[in-house]
Order: sequence, then structure tokens, then C-alpha cells
Amino acid sequence: MLGRPILDRRRVLAMGLLGIGVLVGCGAAADRSGTGAGSGTKDCPTAIPQETAGPYPADGSVASGQSLNVLTRSGIVRRDLRTSLGTGHTAAGFPLTLNLKLVNTGAGCAALAGYAVYLWHCTADGNYSLYSAGTVGEDYLRGVQVAGTDGTVTFQTVFPGCYAGRWPHIHFEIYPSLAVATSASSKIQTSQLALPEATCREVYATGDYPASLGNLNGISLARDNVFSDGYSTQMAAVTGNPSAGYTANLTVGLAR
Repeated sequence: MLGRPILDRRRVLAMGLLGIGVLVGCGAAADRSGTGAGSGTKDCPTAIPQETAGPYPADGSVASGQSLNVLTRSGIVRRDLRTSLGTGHTAAGFPLTLNLKLVNTGAGCAALAGYAVYLWHCTADGNYSLYSAGTVGEDYLRGVQVAGTDGTVTFQTVFPGCYAGRWPHIHFEIYPSLAVATSASSKIQTSQLALPEATCREVYATGDYPASLGNLNGISLARDNVFSDGYSTQMAAVTGNPSAGYTANLTVGLAR
């Protein structure tokens, strides 16, 4: 699983992927203070806030009493996060295509091509691969992509569940290049993406996410320990339905 030639391989991947771009829009109402333009398709968003990586990053940093690092695993640079690299097991849940567009807020929101994004989130049951009981041996719902010429990265994953005490969310870290996306020590930003309540309720009402609806009823964005101080630059615009799957778009502003 640990491939030491990974840096050379990533340089080649980065060169090949720079020409790939997926044009996406995004939506949000206001800036983090709630008074200005948000991350809509025509607006240049304010820079996304720095947030905690939480207890389950597996990025080489010390978390939950461990120094797990999935970033050095062969195959972690991938678009489809649903299958575990080691076991071949596939995470359950409704399909979710996630598009993040990286832009430079210091340069008129010019696309940040060649930057890398490491993304991870919980399962439909609210567990995290590599850490939670029953999923310690799995590494699904984690992966890295490099931004194309339009600054976009695309991941194919599943809609995450809602666990007690947190609003439904997705974690991500941003690196200046794919070659250095091998340890948290090289990251330039850590943040989280929020999912809209209406979509979450639609998904969780299906019965495929056993405890999520009850957990969602017990939390709000105003009480969440990450989003309570503002979330408009972090709220994804989501379309779709349970039968066809969902697509989430967010423009991520970085002050470069």
C-alpha cells in the first residue's frame, strides 16, 4: 500500500491532469459576515475560513492518538472514493458528485490550476474509515485530486451521514501542488463544506441512513461547533434526488 515512488508518479499525474477541467457553478447567499456577496456562479467569494481537520484526518498529523497517513498510499490520487484501496469494499450510500472550484480571491478569482485537494468524510452510518470501529481496515471516502486549468477538482463519492453533535459536512485540505500532497505539513488550507438542510432531510428520510435524521433533528447550523460563526462561503449548492444521485458545487476562495 505504501508506494515510495509516489512523488515522481504524482508529478507525472499533475502534468497530465492540468488540462482537465470541469466547469461548475456554485451557490451561497452572503459572505461570512452575512453582509456581502457569497460564492454564487457570478460572484467572487471571500476566502473560505480555516477550520479544524477534526479527529480523523489521516494526513500524517497526530490525531486521535495516531499518526495515520493515507496520503502516501498508492492509488490515493483518485476521482472515485467509494471503494477501499486495501479491501475492495465499497461504501454504501446515495451517489454524490462533488465539484470544488479553487480560485484566487487576491487576483479577481482567477482559477488555481495545479493545486491539489485531499477530501474525506464519514460514511452513511457516521463512521470514518481508518478510525471508527468496523471501518479501521477501510480507506474509502478519502482521496486526492489535482485541479485542472479551470481550478476544478471532481470527486465521486456518497452522500455522508449525520452523526450526533455535527451538521452534515465534508472535510478537505488544499495543497499548492500534487507533488507535496503527502503530509499535512505542506497544506495551505483546511476547511469544511456544509450540506443544505433540505437535501439532507430528503436523503435521510429514505431509511438508508439509519440514525442520521434523528441526529440532524438534534443539531443546527447555529449550534454546530464549526459553522456557528458563519457558513455561507462553505455551503454547497446541491441538485439531484435519491434515484438519480446528487451533485454538489462549491467555489473555494483562497487568498493567494
